[in-house]
Amino acid sequence: MFVELPEKRYYKIGEVSKAFEVNASLIRFWEKEFDILKPKKNNKGNRLFTSEDIANLKIIYHLLKEKGFTIDGAKKKLKEKSPTLHRNHEIISKLESIKSELLKIKNHL
Repeated sequence: MFVELPEKRYYKIGEVSKAFEVNASLIRFWEKEFDILKPKKNNKGNRLFTSEDIANLKIIYHLLKEKGFTIDGAKKKLKEKSPTLHRNHEIISKLESIKSELLKIKNHL
């Protein structure tokens, strides 16, 4: 999944849910289920996601929505701390970004 977010220090949950095309409640649920998601909260209690949180969300999304893992299966996969999982996901994200740019160029021609 190619997620397009502007470069910022923090992202609000609405921006994140829109980028991933899921409900904010699902993001909050994943936050409770996965220890690697730790968004900061402001004085009002609003969640503020960092780019590291976004990267972790991409991996969680990939495992759950694209690969079809269960919550427990995704937790086990993440606990393996396999460097190939993170590296492969980075490569896939870069390729999807390139594909998106090429499609934009194609549509302008």
